[in-house]
Amino acid sequence: MEEGHVLVDAVEERCVLVGIITQKLTEDLANEYIEELRFLAETAGAITQKVFLQKMQAENSKTFVGTGKIEEIREYVRDNNIDLAIFDDELSPSQLRNIETILQIKVLDRNNLILDIFASRARTSSAKTQVELAQLQYLLPRLTNLWTHLERQKGGIGMRGPGETQIETDRRIINYKISLLKERLKDIDKQTSVQRGNRGQLVRVALVGYTNVGKSTMMNLLSKSEVFAENKLFATLDTTVRKVVIDNLPFLLTDTVGFIRKLPHQLVESFKSTLDEVREADLLVHILDISHPNFEDHYNVVNETLAQIDKTEKPTILVFNKIDAYKYVEKDPDDPSPKTRENYSLEELKKTWMSKLNGQLCVFVSAQEKENIEELKQVVYEEVKRIFKVRYPYNNFLF
Repeated sequence: MEEGHVLVDAVEERCVLVGIITQKLTEDLANEYIEELRFLAETAGAITQKVFLQKMQAENSKTFVGTGKIEEIREYVRDNNIDLAIFDDELSPSQLRNIETILQIKVLDRNNLILDIFASRARTSSAKTQVELAQLQYLLPRLTNLWTHLERQKGGIGMRGPGETQIETDRRIINYKISLLKERLKDIDKQTSVQRGNRGQLVRVALVGYTNVGKSTMMNLLSKSEVFAENKLFATLDTTVRKVVIDNLPFLLTDTVGFIRKLPHQLVESFKSTLDEVREADLLVHILDISHPNFEDHYNVVNETLAQIDKTEKPTILVFNKIDAYKYVEKDPDDPSPKTRENYSLEELKKTWMSKLNGQLCVFVSAQEKENIEELKQVVYEEVKRIFKVRYPYNNFLF
């Protein structure tokens, strides 16, 4: 196990998940968040044994959940050999300390878990540096009372008096490491900028989307290459760029890291260099998993994250993937209740979204079954050709 990686290569740690339902968070949405947290835990190598959800006006400032609920969790943890408790929101340093004292096991929040998954999946020097920076920035405010057993460093000649507390020493070391990592990232950014500059005049297309929607599978289909793809969150961390040719028209296609709700701001900040591929793209291909019950929420999360990265409007093709897995439940005509999302057929959804997008491009495909991929290629080709003609009006001999 590598230092700093809480769950990397762990032997199926047994965990409990903890979340709350508030006035701002409906029960359905809270359950959706918990299911996503379960998937995150599984990706990290933990097996969920039980979920604890509590309805509250607001989170408890000391223990996140109420006194009775934390006691219930403590008893379950004690009686069922649980290794780990994962909370669905960011815990303050004092909450983390209080909960660990009560449960007497390892405690993570959602941010820490996501950071750990990123750490386990980082392969290149760039990704490893970015993840380490994000982890240290997350750790820094959580050093309080971490070293209460070492009140003061040992004195000695020239060290009489109060000296320096261990926490101050650690904070200084971490701040120094953060500075070094930022400098290293600047060097990596310079190298990456040179590489981007060497790509010539080709139009750049970036695949974006919520994590686990099939971006890497789509990359493989469009570029006829073998990019790592699996049914786990954040399977892709490092940006992959491939030259693609459709009907003699070459362009660059980029696969980027997937987005997720409550993505730790430390990661957004430290991964800005990787996300520069999105910033510098001429065309975005936004992929959605239409079989997911909350794909519209995912659509909004990705758009909000993109707005943080790049304020400029970019032409976008919306790709509804996994149509083979879409489940349609026909509504009983005598049922007076309003239609839910699953009561809409695929054709009805197509009409709804095409109307909502007001003329923007959207395609419905199955990357897994290779359904409508040729239609997608044609849409991408036409859009790349349009961008190329606008940018190079005197270089249209290709068409």
